[in-house]
Amino acid sequence: MSLPPVIVLVRPQLGENIGKAARGMLNFGLVEMRLVTPRDGWPNPSAGPAASGADIVLERAQVFDSVAAAVADCPHVYATTVRKRGVTKPVVTPEQAARAIHAAPGRAAILFGPERSGLETDDVALAREIITVPINAEFGSLNLAQAVILVAYEWSKGIGTGEGALASPPETDLPQPAPQEELDGMIGQLDAMLEEANFFYPPARTPVTRRTLRTLLTKPGWSSQEVRTMRGVLSALSGKKGPRG
Repeated sequence: MSLPPVIVLVRPQLGENIGKAARGMLNFGLVEMRLVTPRDGWPNPSAGPAASGADIVLERAQVFDSVAAAVADCPHVYATTVRKRGVTKPVVTPEQAARAIHAAPGRAAILFGPERSGLETDDVALAREIITVPINAEFGSLNLAQAVILVAYEWSKGIGTGEGALASPPETDLPQPAPQEELDGMIGQLDAMLEEANFFYPPARTPVTRRTLRTLLTKPGWSSQEVRTMRGVLSALSGKKGPRG
């Protein structure tokens, strides 16, 4: 089984962005963050609140003086960038990089540059490959946390179903649709109330109006509870205590 990749934030500027990146990492099962000369030092009190509970990532974060030192133990190094940097490297998508990371032995490191300027040419030169996200040519701006989440998500898709696999939110069982008899009872109750209120006018349009109402009320697939609730509403409007049969 391949090792999870290391997320390397190179010269990050704001503690909030480090925290948000940590949150995105933990969402998709990544816990190892490395920081290269963060502008405001480390630890940063602004990172914790922004991490929203991803404390394990921040607690384990390591600080390095250079990119070379941060990736020294990683045989596979990727640089994320949306611009050409004058360095000829193979370019892959996050999905392609994720497949390669899962298939290759040894640690992989993924470099993310400072918020304002991105990675410098010398940073990219240390990488084996460049990760580029296909993006709107007229607006190619991703913030740091967004970039981390994109890459982490693609990696998470290859974890599989064994130990450590990520879980989708549990599905909510939908209620059983109401029997037609219950639905007809509700529609009949509404029809009687509308008849009493002289709603159906002019008389020539009554069949069309009734058909429109039935179509409207049968579209959602009402559950029995919803039918009882609506009939309670109708009974309340008509001044009665309980629904009519």
